[in-house]
Amino acid sequence: MLEPWLWALAARFALERVSPSLLHSNSLMLLLFDIGNTHTHLGLTRGERVVKQANIPTAEWFSGMAEHRLGRFAASARVDGAAVCSVVPRATPLVRRAVKRRWKLACLELTPKTLRGVGIDYPRPDTIGPDRLANAAAARHHFGAPVVVVDFGTAVTFDVVNRNGNYVGGIIAPGLAVMTDYLHEKTALLPRIKIREIKSALGRSTEQAMLVGAVHGYRGLVRELIQELKRELNTRRLPVVATGGYGELIAAKLPEITSVNPLLTLEGLRLIWQANQAQGC
Repeated sequence: MLEPWLWALAARFALERVSPSLLHSNSLMLLLFDIGNTHTHLGLTRGERVVKQANIPTAEWFSGMAEHRLGRFAASARVDGAAVCSVVPRATPLVRRAVKRRWKLACLELTPKTLRGVGIDYPRPDTIGPDRLANAAAARHHFGAPVVVVDFGTAVTFDVVNRNGNYVGGIIAPGLAVMTDYLHEKTALLPRIKIREIKSALGRSTEQAMLVGAVHGYRGLVRELIQELKRELNTRRLPVVATGGYGELIAAKLPEITSVNPLLTLEGLRLIWQANQAQGC
């Protein structure tokens, strides 16, 4: 059986080598941007399918290189609409201008005001990361409510939709790479490691000990927090969807996670764009 990271690599390879016929079929083609602190995730969707996906460093928006990469990514596509969610406010106007220049389109920006498909029951909605709202909308659409999303990105975030279909809050913890990089940078003897699966719970070297703390430790953290959320929501049944760079790795031996979708944020953006169009926004 292929390791989870190999499945992800195979899926990405397939998406980046999409058939030209899919890019030129009669369905609407949407260009989606999930701007994160480290990477901007680009997606092209046709109908309900992501037909092409790629990642570029977010820092490249400030050097102009990202727009060049964007042109190569979507050069052969007839783009009908665009949407963006961003946790890097400085990059957002650069993306909007690039879409306007290349495709003469206004780019829908995901905010609490443009959110569709999930309500918000939260004291200050403007402080919620737009990517978290996109994840919540996609999870509710596909799994109903209540539902939880665990996003294994730069930070590990839990986002909760209650039984009424409202986003009610979440949990934020340091990401796996952030934790291991911090240990390397702040200690004299701990190395920088590549996060991967480790079978034993007993590290027989410094690297193995760090991997146990990262991989097994995060599974323990996720398992305990899911149990706490079940008690908080007063429910036995709680679908949990994993996404983000390490989602497949951590979910592989964590039965509490019921589904893995690396493209969940892009899926949420697609659904929100379509809902806004249906309402004439």
